[in-house]
Amino acid sequence: MPDRFAMHYIPESFSVAGQKLMGRQSAGVGLVQAIGRHDGFAELGCFAADRTHADVFEAALRVHGYGGAVEWVPPSAPQHLERFGCLYHPAPGIERLAWRRLAAGEHRYSLCGITHATASHEMMSMVTALLVAPVRSWDAIICTSRVVRDSLRVLIEEQADYLRTRLAAQRFELPQLPLIPLGVHSAGLAPDPARRIDARARLGIGADDVAFLYLGRLSLHAKSHPQQMFSALERAEKGGRQVHLIIAGWYAGEAIETAFREAASLLSPSVRLIELDGRVPESQLDAWSAADVFTSLSDNVQETFGLTPVEAMAAGLPCVVSDWNGYRDTVRDGVDGYRIPTVMPGAGAGLDLALRYDDGVDSFDMYCGHTSQAVAVDGTLLAQAYGRLVCDAGLRRRLGEQARVRAQTEFDWQVILGRYRALWDELAERRRADPVLAPPLPARAPDRPDPFKLFASYATRPLTAASLVELTPDSSLALVNQYRELAINRFAAASLPTLEDFGRLFGAIGPRPVEVEELIDTLGPCDRPTLLRGLAWLCKMDLLRVVE
Repeated sequence: MPDRFAMHYIPESFSVAGQKLMGRQSAGVGLVQAIGRHDGFAELGCFAADRTHADVFEAALRVHGYGGAVEWVPPSAPQHLERFGCLYHPAPGIERLAWRRLAAGEHRYSLCGITHATASHEMMSMVTALLVAPVRSWDAIICTSRVVRDSLRVLIEEQADYLRTRLAAQRFELPQLPLIPLGVHSAGLAPDPARRIDARARLGIGADDVAFLYLGRLSLHAKSHPQQMFSALERAEKGGRQVHLIIAGWYAGEAIETAFREAASLLSPSVRLIELDGRVPESQLDAWSAADVFTSLSDNVQETFGLTPVEAMAAGLPCVVSDWNGYRDTVRDGVDGYRIPTVMPGAGAGLDLALRYDDGVDSFDMYCGHTSQAVAVDGTLLAQAYGRLVCDAGLRRRLGEQARVRAQTEFDWQVILGRYRALWDELAERRRADPVLAPPLPARAPDRPDPFKLFASYATRPLTAASLVELTPDSSLALVNQYRELAINRFAAASLPTLEDFGRLFGAIGPRPVEVEELIDTLGPCDRPTLLRGLAWLCKMDLLRVVE
């Protein structure tokens, strides 16, 4: 394996000091820690805009025990990267670095990027730009989950189709898309029985009580909508036990903070809410120590991997998560916890959302928020999973132990870093072995697809024209109106049917299951995409269900 590589050091990507902490920044900090603790690198390059950035990078490595050399490589001298073999960039946008390399020589070194959120304009444009940039097969963009690789393929294939037609191009060369997850430092999350006793006492959690934990950014639009979590915790079988919900995170603003508390009070009045600032390391440790079960029902297209379930596994907690995005690559259903099936509309239900976003009518947050309103987990299975874990301490213990072993063997940063090194070695061999069969290269794309096509593989199954749906026993138009007016849902009114249209849907469904296509045909002329989203939203509200 290579004993050196170069890091493209962008300070913002490797710091968790700001108020707006993102998962990609936590991953960057974790990678720097892993490199510092790893004894396999004799020398590292730091490709950075300023020497002071290289000094900061070196200092961060030294804190964690790195004893090798660090060389600053200025952007004006990319040829000096040749002896490092590979330049790691902390984002997918390697296309600009490929143009910079072209002047130095394509065979001198490889480029390796990594995906995080892929739903923003910027990220989509980075990916589609790969087809016209001088990237080669000895470059790579690490995909942290299967679903994010699927999304990249959609973007690349649509761009390729466009370019073939527009430019009559015959062949495209693209980077590799290896699948490597993000990592965690398992040792730092190991369960501490003494701290657990102390943390639970300080948080008012009794010995026989059961504490659920959600840890992470608290955003209705861009992370995880809380309605089904609150509702299922309230409905779950508790066997006489007090259930607590620890929310260790940070709100994007006062309105979202108020909306969360309003929803918790209305939807889960018997569950005691404990709020901690997830940006404070001590509060995070208290949360991991005090909790019995971790839960995260991600329903958002900006999420690609999700670090917190892996951190929870490393902390020895069973996980109840949505069967969505990268969660299905980490949490094994029935082994480390439970993955709850999800549903969302199929392609054709969201092109107007893509256009609203492209036209600037909706911000990135609102684009994600409107899309997530049409994503639902199976509320019945969720409540059952919560109930099993509340009532069975032995089950919690067994799943938590299995989860911790998996985190140590599959997701520890030292394991992940070994996979990075093996990849970089493979890229170097591809670069060395490439035959020169063509002359050297001389020095608006369809990248705004329907989100329900772009992210089609995130959900367990699509809500299609052939799907059978039926109203749940407690459903009513009055509840539709009540839920629409909740602050956690009100923001999405523009992308959902009107109350009148919901009334027409209720009137057309009847007492027996009905096919979606038949239901829409019954309504006559209608806004089909909005109605499809409305059906999925009713599932999200547990007022409608898809019949197998």
